Amino acid sequence: MAESSVSATSVDNGVDAEDCGGSAEVKLAAAIGEGWPAVSLDACQEQLCAAGERFEMEIQNIRGVSLRVWKNVPDSLAALAEIGREHGDRLFTIYEDERVTYEAWYRAVAQLAHKLDVAGVKRGDRVALAMGNLPEWPVVFFAAASLGAIVVPLNAWWMPAELTYALSDSGASVLVCDSERFQRLKDVCADLPELQSVVVSRWQEELPEGVLRLEDWIGSPADYHSLPVLSLPSVDLCPEDEATIFYTSGTTGKPKGAVGTHRNCLTNILSGAYSTARAAVRRGEEVPEPEPKVSLVVIPLFHVTACNAAMMGTIFYGHTMIFMPGWDPVKAFGIIEREKVNSTGGVPTIAWQLLEHPERHKFDLSSIEAVSYGGAPAAPDLVLRIHEEFGALPATGWGMTETSATVTLLSSEEYLNRPSSCGPAVPVADIKIMDLEGVNEMPLGEVGELWAKGPQVVKEYWGNPEESRKTFVDGWVRTGDLAKLDEEGFCYIVGRAKELVIRGGENIYPSEVENVLYDHPAVTDAALVGIPHRTLGEEPAAVVHLAPGSEVTEEELKLWVRERLAIFKTPVKILFSDTILPRNANGKILKLQLKTWFEGLD
Repeated sequence: MAESSVSATSVDNGVDAEDCGGSAEVKLAAAIGEGWPAVSLDACQEQLCAAGERFEMEIQNIRGVSLRVWKNVPDSLAALAEIGREHGDRLFTIYEDERVTYEAWYRAVAQLAHKLDVAGVKRGDRVALAMGNLPEWPVVFFAAASLGAIVVPLNAWWMPAELTYALSDSGASVLVCDSERFQRLKDVCADLPELQSVVVSRWQEELPEGVLRLEDWIGSPADYHSLPVLSLPSVDLCPEDEATIFYTSGTTGKPKGAVGTHRNCLTNILSGAYSTARAAVRRGEEVPEPEPKVSLVVIPLFHVTACNAAMMGTIFYGHTMIFMPGWDPVKAFGIIEREKVNSTGGVPTIAWQLLEHPERHKFDLSSIEAVSYGGAPAAPDLVLRIHEEFGALPATGWGMTETSATVTLLSSEEYLNRPSSCGPAVPVADIKIMDLEGVNEMPLGEVGELWAKGPQVVKEYWGNPEESRKTFVDGWVRTGDLAKLDEEGFCYIVGRAKELVIRGGENIYPSEVENVLYDHPAVTDAALVGIPHRTLGEEPAAVVHLAPGSEVTEEELKLWVRERLAIFKTPVKILFSDTILPRNANGKILKLQLKTWFEGLD
């Protein structure tokens, strides 16, 4: 990486102040303050990763590939559970009026692990976990993982056919689910010959014969503290043992099961902490000592972002996670005020709702220190408003199911400086930009496919050697994301390779147009898709959602884009959505669904 020479008056965010006047980017640059950065990225990493420091790295050979790994992460998920127990009476989870301490959680984990052991669960067996964000979720996850079983978190939004597919594909022998998921699955469980046991929580009615009640094994969350004091079953686990199968959240085709190891999950502990430490050093401060924080977690735990990136660090450092039965901005405001929440987020949509909801000013939200999100690009104006109105520092990053979450991270002044980036790779990871054929590395600044490598990259796709060979190459994962890198290694995602719009041979990267639409003061959500054209192949079209009380016409938005980008990139049609744009559970906009909105239009 090049030595950084950025200052408050020469922030390199690609914006000409004379052209943009009062744009969000210019205001963000001004918000950074004088004297930043105090040190370069290279000097920062050298200091933080030095021998004997918390972020020290070492080289290990993993499946024939030499990789940098964090030296000071636990060896297994069972080892992390033991660390979590040391936090004692600190609160681990809050769900409505259910408050579970670390000691109570550990007792439930150990009790359930022994019950599963007696039931015959052994190393390598798949234990499916299908429930919303409940206190039981981390109990089941760590109980199964501590036995050497492979946990299969299932998307709680899935319908019966989707859930059945994943249960069958993974060959799960045990299913632990909540009442809502059991309601969807109770009529199909008998059709899964490998499924030997079904355990249900929070079911108020009589259960079918052979189905077990989770509360009969470990009680309800209110009972965890009174469970007997047990140790976890003695199982010899190592970092490269298989621990999870997370199914991809792709919007086309059947989801693929990404096989994660204990190391994959646990790498996130220090990757996330490194970003916080780097932000302090870059502004010339001492690295803060970890202290317990409270986060409102609205991302589903069945995604790697919440499970690996959030929960692992939470347990390691003794933070508190608050779950909600469903997202509701006003209820979230009440929780933030009552529990003194320090951080929240998820996807940009949630951040916008926190900012724009008319009830926001009725609550004391001053405890918020950070609002983070991923899954979709955010408008620079969102970054600015989080900073100005909450007094909080924004954070984002990039990762995917196949990378067990975190590969790049961006927060604090670095985010204010480069609001359209997702950050540089964390020290244990490498990223590069390849041509779409996967043969040649692209020159600096050129767009190509993003490839990533590191100890967080999963082992393979479950039972799918053909797709594994296509996706995982000599330790690298081909992400399918289109991106570019700048001279300091900061990554900029410009779209998905399959979402590239090619108009008469000219490439149009969706995020380039979407960012211009986001720059319009009336636009808070935007997506560009390709629609068929008889002679050009396809043309760009957009769907936007406007800020409350804002008005703008289709022609005005087209002119806005035309004045800022080449004319062939201007959307030929722009539709207006009354609501935020449809997204999957991981926050990615469902562009295939948006394409159907243009069918039949002239």
